[in-house]
Amino acid sequence: MINIVILGGGNVAHHLTNALLQNSAANVVQVYNRSLEKINCFKNNTSITNNLSDLKEADIYILAVSDNAISELSSALNLKNKLVVHTSGSMAMDELKSVSNKGVFYLLQSFSKERKIDFSNVPVCIEAETEKDLLLLETLAKSLSKNCYRINSDQRKSLHIAAVFVNNFVNHLYHIGHEICEQNKVPFEILLPLILETANKISTLSPLEAQTGPAKRNDTKTIEKHKAMLTENQIEIYTLLTNSIYNTYGEKL
Repeated sequence: MINIVILGGGNVAHHLTNALLQNSAANVVQVYNRSLEKINCFKNNTSITNNLSDLKEADIYILAVSDNAISELSSALNLKNKLVVHTSGSMAMDELKSVSNKGVFYLLQSFSKERKIDFSNVPVCIEAETEKDLLLLETLAKSLSKNCYRINSDQRKSLHIAAVFVNNFVNHLYHIGHEICEQNKVPFEILLPLILETANKISTLSPLEAQTGPAKRNDTKTIEKHKAMLTENQIEIYTLLTNSIYNTYGEKL
């Protein structure tokens, strides 16, 4: 069994702690956060602390904290010969400043506390300085998920950028679509089957093959009708994306 200390109280820490507490291959010996209030929900299942000097012995110390906190928190850890990993997609392994062995345990998923996550489908991207530590992280990753990848820091940064495009930006477009529906008294749920089909389609087609719509067809009449119905900010986004799609398949509009 792998003994683990989790440091953090945000969404990733919350979901990961819950998943590991139910994992027979892992033993969460402690959860740390500066605010005990954020981790009080775990006090009946494991030890909690807000004091770094009280950290328990473990095989892996997982820093599930914001990118800005990784260097400062890791530099405060006196864990020589222990494995300390962060969970960031955009930060290199060298951002860890502790005297410990270093690694990364990146969960490529969007986490919200209100939503349950099926960890068996979450890609886990791992990195470590030594093969021994990499094998340990691989064992932990495979106990959580069927999707484990050895990914270096440069590859992980590229993955994170790609994830911003396919997740964060797409969700913002959902928000704009929701606003347009509300403004025109149309139920947003009418769009849900379309959203699901678009997402499912790229499991069998490449996004390049799956593209449809007026921008690809260069349907200028429809495009101009759409623009006439949009706000200034929406027109800017609509035009940028329309040009990007059309540039992929033909000349700029």
